[in-house]
Amino acid sequence: MSTYDVGVIGGDGIGPEVTAEAVKVVEASGVTLDITTYDLGADRYLRTGDVLPESDLEALQVHDAILLGAIGPPVGSNEVPPGTLERGLLLRLRFALDLYVNLRPFTGVPGAPAPDCDFVVIRENTEGTYAGEGGFLRKDTPFEVATQGSVNTRHGVERCARFAFELASSRPRQQLTLVHKTNVLTFAGDLWQRTVDEIAPDYPGVSHDYNHVDATCIYLVEHPGRYDVIVTDNLFGDIITDLAGAVAGGIGYAASANLNPARTGPSLFEPVHGAAHDIAGTGKANPAAAIRSAALMLDHLGEADAARRVTDAVQAFIRSTPDPSLSTAAIGDAIAERL
Repeated sequence: MSTYDVGVIGGDGIGPEVTAEAVKVVEASGVTLDITTYDLGADRYLRTGDVLPESDLEALQVHDAILLGAIGPPVGSNEVPPGTLERGLLLRLRFALDLYVNLRPFTGVPGAPAPDCDFVVIRENTEGTYAGEGGFLRKDTPFEVATQGSVNTRHGVERCARFAFELASSRPRQQLTLVHKTNVLTFAGDLWQRTVDEIAPDYPGVSHDYNHVDATCIYLVEHPGRYDVIVTDNLFGDIITDLAGAVAGGIGYAASANLNPARTGPSLFEPVHGAAHDIAGTGKANPAAAIRSAALMLDHLGEADAARRVTDAVQAFIRSTPDPSLSTAAIGDAIAERL
């Protein structure tokens, strides 16, 4: 094992609390982290007006990986304009670091609607409707027009689909499902479908099929076990992963990795949940998602054994029917002790 240079953005609300537990568990696995912390998020914006200064972006680019807790103002606050942090921090990092794969694994927990599910969603992370193509005509008039385009390139679709096929080929079921809306989105959907069909022969061991996104929402509720690896575009991936999180036990358990598989810069790892300001400082935050995200970071850094042990420790803790009154730090301690 080596020492890894990791940038930590604790962020807002419970973010710093859950990232502290993730770091604790990683170090209990035997992996050493050399940490640089960054003051970014709603609190920083409200104090200074900065979202992601160029100096911080340049500094973040030199790390081996980035671990993020959560960002956002308290619910109902209007001090941070909607979209400011999402576009200025999260999306900017995805585009600047070329984090073109968003990987979200879903493993059910006891009491979940689907406690035995085990699938992964691969979401294209830098194109689609999130690319920012569009604009206004005659804004603030009765004849206003707003357009919001979906940008899909063969390059972007293919590299995401290939990553999904590679992942599927490494899993026991070796099954991949493309999710889109090809019957209505006939240009973007056609590009996705043709690309998947054309590269599928390169992975003869992987079976592949297709589901419309609306049908996928039904299947995720009724029979999520049908899925192994899902590959989809940016917007559809954003929506169905929230549903998948609810089905698997709640977004408090949902981890994610924003990956640059080409490794031309650091990848970013974060729990899916929000900043939850209402419980910040109370010790009630569940750090499981942050710890699971840190396990994804370990796997990306080449520490596969440590990643597996951390993931297994989290699963074993969850399935041990833990005392619901355990604090955030106590949960981190209990998972670390299992290592």
